[in-house]
Amino acid sequence: FLILNLKFLIIVIHVRIVSQKQSPKGTGVCGFCIGSLDRVRSIVGSVGVVGARWEFCIMMPRKRNENVVAYSAAGGAHGTLKARLLGSATAGVFELMLFHPVDTCAKRLMTNQTSIFVAGNMGSTIHNANSVIFREAANASAMGKVKSMFPGVGFAAGYKILQRSYKFGLQPFVKDFINKNYGTTLTHYFGENTGKILASATAGSIMGVGEIALLPLDILKIKAQTNPEVLKGRGVFDIFLKEGRGLYRGAGWTAARNAPGSFALFGGAAVTHYKVFGLSKPSDATVFQNFVASILGAVASITVAAPLDVIKTRVQNRPFESPEKGVTIIKNIVQNEGFGAFFKGLVPKILVVGPKLIFSFTVAQTAIQYFEKKL
Repeated sequence: FLILNLKFLIIVIHVRIVSQKQSPKGTGVCGFCIGSLDRVRSIVGSVGVVGARWEFCIMMPRKRNENVVAYSAAGGAHGTLKARLLGSATAGVFELMLFHPVDTCAKRLMTNQTSIFVAGNMGSTIHNANSVIFREAANASAMGKVKSMFPGVGFAAGYKILQRSYKFGLQPFVKDFINKNYGTTLTHYFGENTGKILASATAGSIMGVGEIALLPLDILKIKAQTNPEVLKGRGVFDIFLKEGRGLYRGAGWTAARNAPGSFALFGGAAVTHYKVFGLSKPSDATVFQNFVASILGAVASITVAAPLDVIKTRVQNRPFESPEKGVTIIKNIVQNEGFGAFFKGLVPKILVVGPKLIFSFTVAQTAIQYFEKKL
């Protein structure tokens, strides 16, 4: 299914690219493919749309065409869509293996509704933190504690790999669409660099909202991390069949959290590239510049989305048979825990988000380059 969809996406994107540039009429050869590939692709269809001619190639070129400009997940390197998706997925796999335990820790801290810190008693504070983070493995061996930090890794794998491939691989196409259709307006009102920043941030925000399609996997991952009892003795198909729309619980809060969070992520990175380092395009950035851009963008994203992330996590953490509305959760947090509870788990996330994103970026770019050469 994934391979078929991957090939389908590649063909569709190629059709989109080809449609933006005409080849000589009557040649029966793709204007992009001819002259730069090991063999010619025949055009199997051509139709006029608003004065432009759409050309349909039989298949995607095997070699990268230097005339085709495509932006990577980080917003700058050349590469085919196939290489970007595979590269992003590879980054997701390695990111999952290294950072899933930290994500589990953050989720458990966010869903904890008791006080961890005991004034003047460090021993009690450490004991409380140990119980909240490791739960039933609080008194287990070091290896037992490590194993306890990988609950729901199967759901997490599906979610993280699809999320990275979707968000990093496809955001540049949305950004290009915005620049093509609204770039002149953005430049007129906000200036060239600010217009580029807004286009990148808006594209990221749109992709963030679209992530709700992956919500069932995210919900099951969170339940496995924070409330595993509700999943015991139940198979994946049984859960999907019986819960149905319940797996999209918190979709509104997820969209509300992802929109500003993704806006800040891509916008913060773009601000760093264009304003701080004065780059004309992200592809000119050095490894250090991308590192700084990733850190600033991610910290801004996590901080902006933190309150809504706490609400979303608690909505999704509830047992299937006793859901709780987000408004009720907000009232309970304010009354029982105070406004500071909206930022629970923020410090662990900020501490891990820097190395996490720079790691993902480095692996993605390296993998993309590798797949470009091999595919």
